Amino acid sequence: MRKGLKDLMGQWKNTGRASRSKRVRAKSDSRQDDTRSADQSSRRSLLKGAVVGATAVGLGAWSSTPALAHDTQIAAGAGPLGSSVSLILDVARTFEQLAVVFYSNVLANADKLGIAGDVLAGLKAVLVEEQLHQQYFMSSGGHSMIDNYSFPHGPQTFTDMKTFIATQQIMEGILDSAFLAAVFEFAVLGHPDLAQVAGQIATIEAEHRALGRTIGGSNYGDNWAFTPVTIRSVRDVPALLQKMGFWTPTEGNTYSYQAVSTAISDVLHRVPYSMSLLDVPGRG
Repeated sequence: MRKGLKDLMGQWKNTGRASRSKRVRAKSDSRQDDTRSADQSSRRSLLKGAVVGATAVGLGAWSSTPALAHDTQIAAGAGPLGSSVSLILDVARTFEQLAVVFYSNVLANADKLGIAGDVLAGLKAVLVEEQLHQQYFMSSGGHSMIDNYSFPHGPQTFTDMKTFIATQQIMEGILDSAFLAAVFEFAVLGHPDLAQVAGQIATIEAEHRALGRTIGGSNYGDNWAFTPVTIRSVRDVPALLQKMGFWTPTEGNTYSYQAVSTAISDVLHRVPYSMSLLDVPGRG
């Protein structure tokens, strides 16, 4: 199982390396053939160690693999990368529901995970924040694409600390990338207000990732100078989550979304606020 977790985490980390290889090929035509060969070799090595349901994270081929009926064709009003405003809102709401399901089950199994005290209080705040994000996208017109979720290592996610942290790091890392991709696509689609909200949420998801690293015993919470955007388009997120084993519920590995109470006084700034939007007619 430890090897499986290492492979799963390694795939997510290697995504950034694949993206850097693509930029090098674009800048250096004279080295194009050699770089392509090295990139293909790297992908073959990556696939050899992949665990079931977690193959080739972030590879561009996934963008042509629709995951759900909702995502089988590019919607009217879509931007150049294939996402429309409505699709982004739908994916964001559905992804936030996954986060609510995850942290709800973590808290329900806190005793099995050995979570108590300040760590328990911190995770309760994280759950409320994810629920507030879900409520924002729901109120903005986002629809739920699915209500039942799964996890790459099933029930062990909520009984083994190392599995919990590894899963949390992958999920929050994908959330970071997804919302940063949404920033770009909202801007291209002419919605700077939504782009800014996506950025506001991405910063909170990064805080959740840092908290998870601290809980897991890392010497420091944050180890990224720049958050890698390993997702080309929000439209690709459902396929990615299916491949990773988060949206593939099966018997014994099905977790249903249920809204939770947000009645906790320690969580502030419960709705998006921005001084820069106050001077934009119709916004702010």
